[in-house]
Amino acid sequence: MEQLMRDFFLFLSKNKFFTKMAKKYGLRLGAKRFVSGERIDQAVEVIKELNRKDLAVTVDYLGEFVDNEREANERADNSIEAIKAIGREKLNAQLSVKMTSLGFDISHEVVMNNMRRIMEAAKENNVFVTIDMEDYERCQRTLDIFKELKSEYDNIGTVIQAYLYRTEKDMEDLNQYSPNLRLVKGAYKESPEVAFPEKKDVDENFKKIIKMHMLNGNYTAVASHDDYIINFTKEFAAANNIPKSQFEFQMLFGIMPERQLQLAKEGYTMRVYVPYGTDWYGYFMRRLAERPANVAFVLKGMFKK
Repeated sequence: MEQLMRDFFLFLSKNKFFTKMAKKYGLRLGAKRFVSGERIDQAVEVIKELNRKDLAVTVDYLGEFVDNEREANERADNSIEAIKAIGREKLNAQLSVKMTSLGFDISHEVVMNNMRRIMEAAKENNVFVTIDMEDYERCQRTLDIFKELKSEYDNIGTVIQAYLYRTEKDMEDLNQYSPNLRLVKGAYKESPEVAFPEKKDVDENFKKIIKMHMLNGNYTAVASHDDYIINFTKEFAAANNIPKSQFEFQMLFGIMPERQLQLAKEGYTMRVYVPYGTDWYGYFMRRLAERPANVAFVLKGMFKK
């Protein structure tokens, strides 16, 4: 049943009709649990509150699969606006970007122009930028762009997904760049030809790449709500004398907030992924797909007076 629900929400995440309706009717469908607002000023207030609780943040202007240059440029403008807000308000925050919102599917020239605009603003404001990983079809090109930009900017990282067969090889290839990587399980529906279909195999690969990246001496962001993975990371770091300054945990806004606070109190860097914007539908559906238990929280919020 859980797998059926996961597949159902992943199917809905790519439905253009529902995406259009979600933009029209705003966050009234329960997404407020996971999305900080539609505007950067709303996100800034959420970030300030999280910072007061000793939680770090990465902020993301939501959007993906943009197919026209004007909109791609506007999305880049929004990301630059967020960077400037981080610098102006002196927030403990970074930026995450999805390149399909910046012209990735239009042309290399468009996406690189927008990424360089973002990176120049980030450099000026001393803000770190993470390129989010999307589906398998775009994996290699994403890594190629990351390598190109890493040769120009120090303040950039990307994401590696544990459910892909290719991941271990990608980690070996990226090591020469001493990369700051966010390690995740993966949230897209992929073919068993390219991704592990069984959770146990994904978990084993996740542990493998955490060990690889930590032992290589690279900064490691472990993005997971799974206590099994979190405890493994803590125990592995302690056993190998890896300082807390070399890694962090990351979780999504609205999911397991008590656990986030607990990790921060234990002295770990705990970074919360805080999205905002009107194009929240695809992100929201993937959050429901990842943890079908979230559906109960959403329904409760929708009917709560």
